[in-house]
Amino acid sequence: MFKFPKIVLAIAISLSLASAFAQSTKYPGVGRDATPKEVAAWDIDVRPDFKGLPVGSGSVAKGQDVWEAKCAQCHGIFGESNEVFSPLIGGTTAEDIKTGRVANLTRTDFPGRTTIMKVATVSTLWDYINRAMPWTSPKTLTTEEVYAVTGFLLNLAGVVPDDFVLSNKNIAEVQNRMPNRNGMTTAHAMWPGKEFGGNSKPDTQNTICMKDCKPEAKVASFLPDFARNAHGNLSEQNRMVGQQKGADTTKPEGSTGKISTSAPAPSTSPAAPAKAAEGKSDNKAVMALLSKNVCTACHGIDKKIVGPGFNDIAKKYPGKVDYIAGKIKSGGSGVWGAIPMPAQNLSDADAKLIAEWIANGSHK
Repeated sequence: MFKFPKIVLAIAISLSLASAFAQSTKYPGVGRDATPKEVAAWDIDVRPDFKGLPVGSGSVAKGQDVWEAKCAQCHGIFGESNEVFSPLIGGTTAEDIKTGRVANLTRTDFPGRTTIMKVATVSTLWDYINRAMPWTSPKTLTTEEVYAVTGFLLNLAGVVPDDFVLSNKNIAEVQNRMPNRNGMTTAHAMWPGKEFGGNSKPDTQNTICMKDCKPEAKVASFLPDFARNAHGNLSEQNRMVGQQKGADTTKPEGSTGKISTSAPAPSTSPAAPAKAAEGKSDNKAVMALLSKNVCTACHGIDKKIVGPGFNDIAKKYPGKVDYIAGKIKSGGSGVWGAIPMPAQNLSDADAKLIAEWIANGSHK
């Protein structure tokens, strides 16, 4: 009759020990230390010494295929970009690859600065492509695709040949051919520091004012109400990644009221309130779909951002639900300008719901 309480006591002690083990040693009673697998899932950065670079490879030929399918619509076929995105390739020469310093960076008359002119480490290209591209679907490229796209960009810049296969084994050799590899300084005590031979002496020698100090200047900026929403609502244009949600620019700064409203005409129909409520519910579902598929990054409701505003599409194709749904699914270019819209990976039902909302006037 005494065995059962002993078993219960043993279980209770085991659970308390497990709970104590799971808690953080730095902050007792708060959370627990992350497991190695949990840390590995977040620790994806690649350093200039290539620590963190995963094993893998990708050819320039493969990179061209991936580039044309997933990258060219924003960055151009040859990395020349367009009126929205800055050019990636251009401005470097074979002599720059030899010296490791881009001569055009010293020219005041050179028309612009491309990414390949400025970047000093190939790890920066690999890391950014891996964590942030494609813009609408970050972190969806495979390791092979990241190697391949990086190799394709380097090929466009003349750093590697057409038949090159970039891998974790030869990427250090490629670093020795980066056009601006010697253009970065570490004589600022900020990065990369002593571990990589950086300077430990700060580049400024400021002293703290201890008496008769001038009041600290208050620096501030603001947009007037008429310009605040000039490019569409910023809160609808941010990717669902990270903490930057964007300000609701349909409202004045520090206010909950909208900049401008247009009250709908009163209806004499008794069924109108119920229909309006139903439409509002549908609108919420559509807005959720637009946010999920990052449509509002390129399209405003009543203003052009990268692509046309939804209201402009409704005016051009009134009531043509099937046509609009088909264009959403297939993408295309030439109708609204030179910037192509990539094909959207969503269901037929979701595409039709968005198309109906657009064709009926794109109301919030």
